[in-house]
Amino acid sequence: MSTTESTRQPLDRLILMQTFIRIVEAGSLSAAASQLATTQPTVSRRLQTLERSLGVTLMHRSTHGMTLTEAGQRYYGRARELIAQWSEFESDLRGTVDEPQGLLRVVAPHAFGQQQLVGPLADYLARYPRVSVEWLLHDAPLNFVEQGVDCAIRVGAVTDPSVIAIRIAEVPRIVVASPALLGTRRRPRQPDWLKDIPWLALGPYYRNEIVLHDRHGNTHTVPMQPRIVTDSLYALRSAALRGVGAAALSHWVVEDDIARGDLIRLTPDWQAAPLPVYVVYPHAAFYPAKLRSFVEVMRGALDID
Repeated sequence: MSTTESTRQPLDRLILMQTFIRIVEAGSLSAAASQLATTQPTVSRRLQTLERSLGVTLMHRSTHGMTLTEAGQRYYGRARELIAQWSEFESDLRGTVDEPQGLLRVVAPHAFGQQQLVGPLADYLARYPRVSVEWLLHDAPLNFVEQGVDCAIRVGAVTDPSVIAIRIAEVPRIVVASPALLGTRRRPRQPDWLKDIPWLALGPYYRNEIVLHDRHGNTHTVPMQPRIVTDSLYALRSAALRGVGAAALSHWVVEDDIARGDLIRLTPDWQAAPLPVYVVYPHAAFYPAKLRSFVEVMRGALDID
């Protein structure tokens, strides 16, 4: 390959990608050609070149029109995001963008994303009116590229070396139970008193034991055979309220229940280690303003130095 061809290849791929997007959104080759100020044969040739380079069929053509294949649907969605990111990158370099803009796709944990983060998210959107956010709530493993996600908020340790993890908060955890669970038994104040009561477990963070610590740095491991193991913070709280067992729960989840007397804090001088909260995103040569500003808002809103 000549030097000229080598330097043109990235530009050619961008042109092919932009042409494909225009075909999909215009609905036909002729309409796309008109919008691109070129000819229909040129647009058709670009589409064929793109399909050959990818080794897949992106569109089914018939006398009734054109429909996207499954591969075409995936390529269209990702191509739109890539073109938008490229445009924002060029604008940022030219200094023409004074504030974040575009769509930011964020994955957050179900419970934390519903309760603790919507307020900071609203503040972020109010501060940057040219940004919109797709707020996805799930705890499943994440592939940033395949799912087209800009960043994720994760509770708990982050061990993946392929991502950048910015610590934005930590979540205190305390041991609680329903008064009905204790019955006539005295309220446990020392960790070794906890081994004789039923337990509930939050699978991603503890299952067969939990380590408690006091303000002096002493630790105590509480073994358990949980009646329920779940990955849902809300399900764990509901089971605790119904007297099924004791649980170590995030303080923010149960503080109102404690205030009403529906739950009681056990071992008040001992608690589980707080869980760190991170904003996580993949390594890249360039981070758009919408992502950089989101990280800063989250850090400030959750009061983390």
